[in-house]
Formats: sequence, structure tokens, C-alpha cells
Amino acid sequence: MTKTFIATVIALSIISCSAEQPEQIAENKTATELELPTRPNILWLVAEDLGPWIPPFGDSTVATPNLSRLSAEGIRYPNMYSPSGVCAPSRAAIATGMYPTSIGATHMRTGSYMDETGNAKYEAIPPAEVKMVSEILRMNGYYCTNNSKTDYQFKHPVTAWDESSKYAHWRNRAKDQPFFAIFNFTQCHESGLFEPYGFRKEELRHYVAGDRSYHDIGWGKRTTEEEVTVHISKDADFPIPPYLPDNEVVRRDMWKMYNNIAEMDKQLGAVLQQLEDDGLLENTIVFFYGDHGGPLPRQKRFVYDSGLNTPMIIRYPNKQQAGAIDKQLTSFVDFAPTLLSLVGISPPKYLQGQAFLGAHQAKEERKYIHGASDRFDGFTDAIRAVRDGQFKYVRNYRPEQGYYKPLVYREKIPTTQELLRLRDEGKLDSIQALWFRETKDMEELYDCFADPHELNNLANDPAYKEKLAELSAEIDRWIKEIGDQPNLPESELIAQLWNGADEKPVTVNPVINVVDGKVTISSSTEGASIGYKIINPSGERSKTWLVYQEPFTPAPGSMLKAQAHRIGFGASEVVEYILERE
Repeated sequence: MTKTFIATVIALSIISCSAEQPEQIAENKTATELELPTRPNILWLVAEDLGPWIPPFGDSTVATPNLSRLSAEGIRYPNMYSPSGVCAPSRAAIATGMYPTSIGATHMRTGSYMDETGNAKYEAIPPAEVKMVSEILRMNGYYCTNNSKTDYQFKHPVTAWDESSKYAHWRNRAKDQPFFAIFNFTQCHESGLFEPYGFRKEELRHYVAGDRSYHDIGWGKRTTEEEVTVHISKDADFPIPPYLPDNEVVRRDMWKMYNNIAEMDKQLGAVLQQLEDDGLLENTIVFFYGDHGGPLPRQKRFVYDSGLNTPMIIRYPNKQQAGAIDKQLTSFVDFAPTLLSLVGISPPKYLQGQAFLGAHQAKEERKYIHGASDRFDGFTDAIRAVRDGQFKYVRNYRPEQGYYKPLVYREKIPTTQELLRLRDEGKLDSIQALWFRETKDMEELYDCFADPHELNNLANDPAYKEKLAELSAEIDRWIKEIGDQPNLPESELIAQLWNGADEKPVTVNPVINVVDGKVTISSSTEGASIGYKIINPSGERSKTWLVYQEPFTPAPGSMLKAQAHRIGFGASEVVEYILERE
């Protein structure tokens, strides 16, 4: 066992613009040393479209027994933020440790709505040295699986995962091999509010080696409302935010949202049970988090905390620091360095985040988190935001545009339809009408303690002049540091990513060289990852694409397959080579 140190955890109160400050987590806690395995397993349990609306974070509207247990046995992080209020840019940040605005991943999505924008399909292209964090773990002996959503704003290389599908599972790894596994839960997605109501489910299966078969762990096809398990009464007292009307339509969507949260908790519990059944719980660090904030109007896609803030829980082996709260500011760009730090790998220097745990934990905690909002579907905007422990600053680069964008997808939500109806009838109150202003303020400033829903703009209040200047300067510093170009036309962004070419660049085919039976593989594309498979003369083959790192010596007569792929480029062709027999 090795000792990993984390900073002192002091929980005085929740610092969050999107939730009340619950009494049950307002106690002082102090974290001491953590005893971790040298190569711990890592399990990520990821919910979609989830704000801090679960009992461990002060909202007891619906019971979540599995998350409540995880919280009681782990550490809560109330101040986790996505750099974007929508999924694909968020996943780009998680996968690479880079801000979406710095690598061309900020628009939702890079391969969609080209008819509306007039642009070609493209992918985010980070600097050549950037690798997906899962690939780095694979290079260090970890078995890495994703079940099963990708959506990174780029196609992942074959080197990224041992498995990435609905069948992916740690149970498919070699005996005693450490693993990094992600399970994505879709129940809370905004589409779960559409009518007719029914859980939008994806099959989640596990592989049972004994009988070499796959088994559902509890769900597969989409259900109808009649088939839905009702976890909460439709007449419950729902905490409706002031920017939404309190009526029957909104209450039905609130019921669906909380019912979906409870269903997600049930499915998440099935995966935790598998971990426990396998005897791996106390050798595994378990992360739970959402991919950004909530699904309702003025939540998803916004840079307010309702769109960026999501709950996070981390459970360590043997329930170390059970019940503690760490209220430091954390961002999705910190996930990659923190993951590497926890397993003892020095994070690469190019990462824009910092480790908040582990052997390579940053010496100082974050003072700010940052967020951005650009194109969603066919509608482009340009917004940047920064938040410290109490205040949020928002800069609107297109103040002449209103906030509301008529996204067809979002307008499938009954609450959105109800807001539009009341707007047209002139029946929205002053708070509910804020979303439909024809223009935006160039600058916004909010006190997230006094104004948790970010409704009262203090930017023009002389009493907050210094705070406005501080956070405005921090936006400027951050933009310069990461090379962000706010309000850059997407066509110009694509031209920069493609280095002025008319088409997306393609990774050059790998070259396989064999000298005295030793194989080397290379590609002339800078930064290309190279995956390979070996098929032995007996027919035995690599189960997954291996990550090429150094020369190797396969059996004479083997067939080799290789593919090169730099993130954001097109993948090369698969090249084959047959070694001579002795």
C-alpha cells in the first residue's frame, strides 16, 4: 500500500448557486491520509443532465438509496463544474484534460447542423501531444472500458479503449489486471422529459466468463408511461425554481425529472452491486458525477450554475473519509490529471487542468472555474464565464442577441412549450421573462450566496466594482492562456484546425518495419496514436487493439494489423503485414 495525501477538507456550507445550503452537510470535517492500493481500480458512474437535486446534496424530493449510501461512505464535492452546459464539449474536456474552447470542441456538435451553419463536418483537433486519458492508462497497464456513450467532438482512436460498447465491462479483463471503467446512465437526459413519457434506456450488460454469455442487468428497451416504475408521487411538493411557472405542466415535468433520477439511482445500484459481488469494492475508487447541470429550461446549455454545476461523490476503499465534504472548486478539465495522479502516473505538462487528489495533487486549490457557451444546434452565440467561491461573472460577446434560441430539440419539453405559450400571452412574471429579453447585458455579475438562481445582475452596482474588475481580468487571463478566440466564426475555426486545407486532415498510414524479427511501427503524422493487433500462426489473436509504444517481437509467421490515428484527423487505413516463418 502507498500513502496518498489530499488537502484538508473543510465543509462549512455548500457554495453553490443552484442548491440551498443543507444543514446535514454544514459540519466541519477534516481529511487525513488515504491508504490506497498501488494500482487501484477506477470506476466512473456518470449521469446525464443532473444538477445537485439528490439527498446527499440537500434535495430530498426523491429517495436515492444507492447514491445516499455512496455519499455516506465517500466524500461529497458540491463545487464540481463542467466548462460547458451541454454534453459533447464536456466530454471533450473530461477525455483530454483540455478546455473545449482551446481545441475546437466548443460548438454543439462539430458534426451536426451543417445545413444551418453552412460549414463542413469537422472534429476538434487538440495539440499533437494530447492523448485521451484512457489511452495513457492503457499504456500503463490498465484495462479501460466505456459503456457506452462517446460523443467527444472527435472520433476516438482504436487505442483509446479496450472496449467501448454496451458490452464493455471490467469482467472481460485479464485476471488481476487493474481497470478503469465508465458506465453512462441516460435516464436523466432532457429527452426523458419528452412526451409520451417513458424511460429512454440503453442496454447495459455484463459478460459472465463462466458461461461465455452476456446478461442484462435490468433494462433494455424503452418503456411507456404505463410500464414506468413510479418512484415519487405526482402530487409531491416539487421545488420549482423561480424562473419557471408553478403550474400543472411544469409540475409534471418536475415529476418526470425526479422519477428519472430515482430510476438512474436504481440502475447505478446494479453496477455497484456487481462491483461488490466481484469482491472489488475495496480495491476500487468510485466516482459519481453528472455530465453537466440540469435538463430544464434555463439550465442545460447555460453558463449559470444551473447548467454547469453537477454533484460529485468519490468513495475510497474501506470508506476512508466517509461522510466528509470537500468544497474546493473543481472542473472537468481536472479529471484527467486527477485520475492519473490517483494511480501514480505523473500528469503530462500539456494538461490545462490540475490534479485535486493523489500523489501529484496541485499545491494550491483552484481560485476560479471557467465556462463557455457557443453554438447549440443551428444557433450561434458567444459567452464566457468565470466563478470564484461566491461570485459569477458572465461576458456576452453578442449582447445584441437575446438568450432564447428556438432549438427544436429543447422545444419538445412541455415546460419549454408552456413558457412560450405564457410569453405569447403576456403572462410571464418579470423573473420568468428574463430568458426572453431581446438583448443581453454585455456583462453580468451575480452573488451566488445571496442570489442562488443568478437573477439579479450586479455589474452596474458601484459596490461591486472591484469584484467586477477582478473577474473580468481573470476572463482575459484565461482566454489568453488557453488560446481561446471568443466569437470567432466557425468557418474560420475550421480553417485554422485544418491549417487552411479544404478537407479534414487524414492520418498517414503506419509503416511496419521488421529487422531480425523485431517489429517497429511508425506514422509520419505528428502525434498519431498507433494501434496494432497480432494474429499468431495458430490463429490466436489480440482481443483488442494494443497501443504501440516500443519495438516488440511476435512469433514468426504472425500477421500484424496496424492503424494510426491522431485525434481530430481521419484515421489511417488498416495496414497488414505477415512475418516470415522460420
